[in-house]
Amino acid sequence: MSEQAATLPKAPPAVWISWVALALMTTSSVASLRAAPTMAVYGLASVFLYVVPAIVFLLPTSLVSAELASGWKGGIYKWVATGISKPMGFLAVWCQFAMTIFYYPTLLGFVASTLAYVFNPALASSGVWTAVVIVVFYWAGVYVSSRGTKGVAGLAGGGLIIGTLIPGALLVTLGVVFLGQGNPSAAPMTAANFFPEWAGLASLVLIVNNFLSYSGMEMNAVHVSSLKNPGKEYPKSMFLAMGLVLLIFILPALAISWIVPAEELSLTAGVMQAFDAVLASFNMQGLTPILGIMLVAASLGGMLTWLAGPSKGLLLISREEGYLPPFLQKLNKNGIQQNLLVIQGLITTVIALGYALIPDVSSAYWIFSVITTQVYLIMYLLMFVAAIRLRRNDPGHPRGYRAPMLVGLCGVGFAASLAALLVGFIPPSQFGNGNPAVYFLIVGGGALGLGLLVPFLFYKMRKPAWKLPAQEEQTEAESS
Repeated sequence: MSEQAATLPKAPPAVWISWVALALMTTSSVASLRAAPTMAVYGLASVFLYVVPAIVFLLPTSLVSAELASGWKGGIYKWVATGISKPMGFLAVWCQFAMTIFYYPTLLGFVASTLAYVFNPALASSGVWTAVVIVVFYWAGVYVSSRGTKGVAGLAGGGLIIGTLIPGALLVTLGVVFLGQGNPSAAPMTAANFFPEWAGLASLVLIVNNFLSYSGMEMNAVHVSSLKNPGKEYPKSMFLAMGLVLLIFILPALAISWIVPAEELSLTAGVMQAFDAVLASFNMQGLTPILGIMLVAASLGGMLTWLAGPSKGLLLISREEGYLPPFLQKLNKNGIQQNLLVIQGLITTVIALGYALIPDVSSAYWIFSVITTQVYLIMYLLMFVAAIRLRRNDPGHPRGYRAPMLVGLCGVGFAASLAALLVGFIPPSQFGNGNPAVYFLIVGGGALGLGLLVPFLFYKMRKPAWKLPAQEEQTEAESS
């Protein structure tokens, strides 16, 4: 993740990349069809619900993280540790790691429901099936990652084309043909339906899911120093990426809403429902399993890429500062943080059991998605505060890119992130029959417990002996 600062005249980046290439890289890491069914229930209003988070969250996150990445090497820990304090830096990098604990069950929950359409669509509503798929695929991923990740990059790189662009384009094309044949849209498409229907705060809770859809832009900001003219090219790159991401998110969501009535949508199986319904109308249902496998392959490729990434960042900081006990810093012979991945996997397994115990799979999927978003939002809150402090306390520090109106961007991003975090505690309208107190305890316990309490305990219990010099890493890996 580290890059050379572009402002150093005698140390230019080894390889230049174009602003278009950076836009495509950003698009591939953010865009996905997985969130489309969630917003499809809103029909035309999904456009509004995607554009608003893009303005108040995606734009500030992209530009602010670009300035930080172009000025300070080391990622989120370095930014927050320098701008605020080392403990807050540890909290930020912990949240970036802890987010993935809840992210994998949601990702693999989508894989389970998609695979169900390959074998037996009735399995899509089975919590036991979902739990088994999560556990099996996650531990298989840990095994693959522990043997090194050299072959994983190619699989993930093709994921955008195989599992997103081709299925997405096919879905939109068939949706247009579906309407062109005279079939009525399942969702009304008049101007009066552009804004979501107001039914109290609960009706807006689904928008929280869109913040997670846009998260991760700070990962690609580290490449800003590889642009020849970051000040001009990076904003162009981000605006192009935002446009592409919005198209990939909005058009498939609209296509689904044209075909599948909102009351029949499952939050996890909606993409396959739409494919199945459209292909059935063309007597082409035999293609449904093939498309399902394409979506699954892309999701698994993305999981493998992310599996070792955030945990690797946490490991490096912990070795430098002694934040984690030596057991969690242990490397295998391939230099992979195997014990940390195993502990992460045990927690993921417990979460997967939630799918078997919670009667409604869609409810479990939604709860875990909210927890994932809230833990990640804690990191963004710290990032916005750190950016303001760094600009005020060290305005002369060399930066390859300076975000315009940084204080205003941080204010908007911080307010939006905090609002999304708080709204996540409110049960959405489709959980109206459930117990709000139970929902609050599950979400609060997951987000605040894992996102704040656990890192606090690690920090309080840290010992000087837990620090492991960097040179020990190679020796340890060689002797394993």
